[in-house]
Amino acid sequence: MNVRRATIKDVAEAAGVGVATVSRVLSGGSASPETRERVLAVATQLDYRPSALGRNLRQQRAGGIGLLLPDITDSFYGRLADGVLSCARAAGEPVVLGTTGDDPEREADQIGMLLEQGVERVVAVPTGDAEVWAPTLRAGLTTVFAHRSAPGHGGVPTVLADDRGGVRTAVDYLTGLGHRHIAYLGGPGQEQRVSAFLEALGALADPDLVVSARGSRDSAYAAAAGLFQRRPDLTAVLAGGNLLGEVAVLAARELDLRVPKDLSLVMFDDVPWAELCAPPLTVIAQPAEDIGYRAAELVLRAGGRRPRGVLLPTELIVRGSCGPRRAP
Repeated sequence: MNVRRATIKDVAEAAGVGVATVSRVLSGGSASPETRERVLAVATQLDYRPSALGRNLRQQRAGGIGLLLPDITDSFYGRLADGVLSCARAAGEPVVLGTTGDDPEREADQIGMLLEQGVERVVAVPTGDAEVWAPTLRAGLTTVFAHRSAPGHGGVPTVLADDRGGVRTAVDYLTGLGHRHIAYLGGPGQEQRVSAFLEALGALADPDLVVSARGSRDSAYAAAAGLFQRRPDLTAVLAGGNLLGEVAVLAARELDLRVPKDLSLVMFDDVPWAELCAPPLTVIAQPAEDIGYRAAELVLRAGGRRPRGVLLPTELIVRGSCGPRRAP
């Protein structure tokens, strides 16, 4: 009869701590004496045998690339994954895929699983902070972030689209059409875009017009509908991603706001359905596949030196969803 081998998640649940804490203890990182003793006792009791956490086990790694994404059903992340897979395929490297749902605890679980499986490199769209990512870096895995950086880990090389340039271009375009009450509809990990948005607006910036949703569709729709109802003076909105743009279109339609006569809309990320909207959406196109390819390229070529980050250009594609500011 086959007996299931204990996992790092089993240890975490039995010890009453997070996976990141177990990873930290087993890789020799900092923890209180009580926590360390409890984790080690549970690991012994469950006969847990990590394959890659210990620093003395580095030579036993299986190789390959771990790829962590918030959501593979999102077309942007799907294209980013295609870029990683294309580069890895050319190099003959396997890829282990995990999803985090933009949840730091779930991300910590996925990091623990990658460490157990013995991958040597990680490409990730990060959600958690320095504590979540500490076990990966401490275990010596080469890590590259894609699309956004992790708070507290500015030293990790990152492949980004030029969000600031894209935001400035979109804001200049909307203000050039006469718009003065412009909102930003954002989501997780978009602090840099929000900062660029407020900076580009200058004296026109209104913090009340900046709203942030969680990663789910329901949260995004509630944020968009609430914004449109609360601020009838709003005439333009910049949506920070394709899900946010989708719910903005839906909320506007259900509230009888006509695009672009009543509301001009610009969306981050170009997706096939954007051209099928009535009217077609103006977008800030991001090179998602290139971001993934370059991230995989960096993590594979790192060797013994830390690779430099990469900044890729964005492009404003003007379609029909923006028009002159409506008369008061």
